[in-house]
Amino acid sequence: MTWTTPKDLKAQLARGWERGELLRDAVTGQSRFPLRLSLKGPSSADITDRFEAVRNWAAELARTPALRLEWQAVRHRVQGVQQLPASVWIDTLDEALGWLGKRREWEGFTTLVERTRQDLPALLPWLEKRPLQALALADHWPRLLAVVAWRVQHPRPGIYLRQVDLPGVHSKFIEAHRAVLAELLDLALPAGGVDTGKTGVAQFAARYGFLDKPVRIRLRLLDPGMHLVAGTVCPDLTLDATSFSRLTLDVRRVLITENETNFLALPALPGAIAIFGAGYGWEALAQARWLARCTLHYWGDIDTHGFAILDQLRGHFGHVESLLMDRATLAAHASVWGQEDKPQRADLHRLTPDERDLYDDLRDNRIREGLRLEQEHLGFGWVRDRLALMPG
Repeated sequence: MTWTTPKDLKAQLARGWERGELLRDAVTGQSRFPLRLSLKGPSSADITDRFEAVRNWAAELARTPALRLEWQAVRHRVQGVQQLPASVWIDTLDEALGWLGKRREWEGFTTLVERTRQDLPALLPWLEKRPLQALALADHWPRLLAVVAWRVQHPRPGIYLRQVDLPGVHSKFIEAHRAVLAELLDLALPAGGVDTGKTGVAQFAARYGFLDKPVRIRLRLLDPGMHLVAGTVCPDLTLDATSFSRLTLDVRRVLITENETNFLALPALPGAIAIFGAGYGWEALAQARWLARCTLHYWGDIDTHGFAILDQLRGHFGHVESLLMDRATLAAHASVWGQEDKPQRADLHRLTPDERDLYDDLRDNRIREGLRLEQEHLGFGWVRDRLALMPG
């Protein structure tokens, strides 16, 4: 039987709730009631062949308290004139909420809406767009409003999130709700109050004018005669990017490597330091303009991503040279070749001709499918010999 039952009608109404349609009316002030629900009833053949079932179907609909039926007289050649439901309505929001068991949720949401309307009406469009998410956040909503209001009142905060001093609000609360707060702050703040160049939850603090954790750069002095910290020889140091950018060491060569063990194992070299690389992020390193007068070497994996990182680094330092990323090194270590699962496919325009030829062979699988040679698999004797050939 495909006739619409009270269960079907309730499911229709529930879908409206699950889509946020009923809650949305609390924001807009509009009402969709009386609300007509879709109804599919018996055919003329059903009345003839299943008359008792048809009568029971109509009676069940009539007994459902939340529904108002409109009846239609149907003349049948066997059964005569019959009154059958032609349409089904729910007249009031209260009846709909009672049938769904959602009165408490509705009351909680309307309270939330009214508080927002009073304190930060600029956020009402968010409530209209995401009513169910707002309802799920009802317990946190007063604190979320407090954070947004605080930021509106402090156009240039210039402090860490930890320093926002609001009752019941701590930095972990803000960090846990960064995605929602970002959407709310974008609505509440003027255009000049948002750094649109910063995106994603990782850049939340910078986007809204807060201090962020400083990016740190890890380095080793490779020259025993070079001193940065009294009483140390070739120390392994970590500096914030600003402090690194202000170093005044007499550095002539800089070796950047992506592997920590290689970083730690690099031998002594006169006038040189090593930097533990940052993958695809070079903006912090680029602050150190003194690197422009040093000879820079980048040692990455021999795979498509290694060359892509090299290409990106050259966007900041065009004079950087690749190290141990050549065909001779690749051929000498065939026994430890590995597999690159998701190779780069883009054209890279900052590679040298030799680098580009090797990159193209890797990208286009001309040597072997998905070939890669990870830098930690290089024999260290090979590494020492190559370093010894570098000009001083």
